[in-house]
Amino acid sequence: MYEYINDSDTEVLELLRPMADADKPVQDPSGANRKFRRRHSVFGVVGSSASASSAPSMGGCCPCGKSQSQCGQN
Repeated sequence: MYEYINDSDTEVLELLRPMADADKPVQDPSGANRKFRRRHSVFGVVGSSASASSAPSMGGCCPCGKSQSQCGQN
């Protein structure tokens, strides 16, 4: 998934394309021949960084993947 922005009106397009096509020209969906450039996408980033201590509990298992009785960290 790549994001492309038009600098004149800041419209953003999202396109699913192969990495090899990431920098290829984007056709203007309105047909107005506007130019779009790829921009750095930041998606799914919310809040502060997560740590193992903030990982959700998965049915009594330790975040390392072992059962709590086998972990040795508890």
